[in-house]
Amino acid sequence: MAVIGDVRALGAGLERSYPVYVHGRLKFRVGQMVYVAFSLDESVMGFAFPKEERAALVGGDPRKFQMPSASDLRFNWVHADLASLEPAEARELVVDAWRMVVPQKLSRAYDLAHPDGPG
Repeated sequence: MAVIGDVRALGAGLERSYPVYVHGRLKFRVGQMVYVAFSLDESVMGFAFPKEERAALVGGDPRKFQMPSASDLRFNWVHADLASLEPAEARELVVDAWRMVVPQKLSRAYDLAHPDGPG
């Protein structure tokens, strides 16, 4: 069972990433692009994810993953129930979301520095 503490330090430590609080909700950004956001009660993690792949993700495990709200369907975004994720899985989702908003050279540098993944 993952909790927000399992990914907070990771999100704050990724290159160019920084945490912000918007209306009491923790979000991680690179520049002005949000790539991870938590619900106010910290039970749901929204994260950047390719639109063309999200139906398969949600369909594969609807207990863990849900589509974003109708107004957010136009974005590369999906939701996950944090309690249904393992901590390592939550960290992997954060890193993959971060990869969507940074240059490829940063993503490659992360891979070289962390050959076993985010842990």
